Amino acid sequence: MKPTSPVFAGIDTTVFETMSRLAMAHGAVNLGQGFPDVDGPLDIREVAARALVEGPNQYPPMLGVAELRQAVAEANRRFYGLEVDPQSEVLVTSGATEALADCIFALVSPGDEVVLIEPLYDCYLPLVQQAGGIPVRVRVTPPHWDLDKAALRAAFSSRTKAVLINNPMNPTAKVFSEDELQLIADLCLEHDAYAICDEVYEHLVFDNQKHKPLMAFDGMRQRTVRIGSAGKTFSLTGWKVGYVTGPATLMDPISKAHQWVTFTTPPALQKAVAFGLQKDDSYYSGLATELSGKRDRMAKGLRALGFTVLPCAATYFLTCGIDGLNLGSSDVEACERLVKEAGVAAVPVSAFYGDDAPTGFIRFCFCKKDEVIDEALSRLSAFLTAANPESA
Repeated sequence: MKPTSPVFAGIDTTVFETMSRLAMAHGAVNLGQGFPDVDGPLDIREVAARALVEGPNQYPPMLGVAELRQAVAEANRRFYGLEVDPQSEVLVTSGATEALADCIFALVSPGDEVVLIEPLYDCYLPLVQQAGGIPVRVRVTPPHWDLDKAALRAAFSSRTKAVLINNPMNPTAKVFSEDELQLIADLCLEHDAYAICDEVYEHLVFDNQKHKPLMAFDGMRQRTVRIGSAGKTFSLTGWKVGYVTGPATLMDPISKAHQWVTFTTPPALQKAVAFGLQKDDSYYSGLATELSGKRDRMAKGLRALGFTVLPCAATYFLTCGIDGLNLGSSDVEACERLVKEAGVAAVPVSAFYGDDAPTGFIRFCFCKKDEVIDEALSRLSAFLTAANPESA
């Protein structure tokens, strides 16, 4: 038999799926995969239910229903002062992962270099490789996740087609500073590169910080595409509704890629997301406040158990150092022990690096009910006490 695609044939099952399966098999509290354990706002779900019953349930426009494209454009103006044409500069996709695939396949040609900042969300590398792109990785490292500006400069060249940036960043919970974003913008302008911005956590930013899109920086409006997600903004990850905003010159080929990947997204869900994007400011501030409270609840408990809790400025995730806890020789071994013996699933941070990864850090997801967080902490406490009786 002839070989299949080498990019996908050799890839293991995603670490999130692996840990979720282990969590189910061992009856563990799943703090690995990043999804809330409650459904999103009832009023949004009711709009979807009515639209599903009332119809139509046939193919909607390829670019997305008009109501949602208009709502995305209005949200860009409302939150960031960006003027966006809903007719030519907004595309609705079946989730942010599809949006990433569309953008990469449309903008990257074989031999083009793409700058990636690791630790990486796991789909970035194979999508770039399948497009024929050449990944050029720059890393941020724990515990402070500072961007090495010299290394970033060195990564850009005349061969650079694009930079792919996740801000706010999974798994680090980092919000890139204004200086870091300005440097990325300057390098894109200097080297005539595009910016593909995964901004799905744009509304999950804590401690009175505000997200600033790279698109809003001088000179970046015409070379940036930014990706949002209803799954993260409304705690409806199973709906898989994403949206891309960008200049018409880039959105044209991106929409062509989209038409051959999924073509469209369920219309009832699109109409409900359009309703959700028009929610007042109290919803968005309340979401960030609620999640930051869960962050603090989990962080306090983990610190008390001996974990080194790293800063968390956004997202759903806490990264923790495991030195001194006797959990094993690596983060992978630690996560396997925790899910099997403690009954708590986490994710090894090394899974987000291409190679030569730090191995002393694991990631916990805190977008869970308080009682779930407390149960996980109780299980971890019992396990660590039994495993380290001399420190109890």
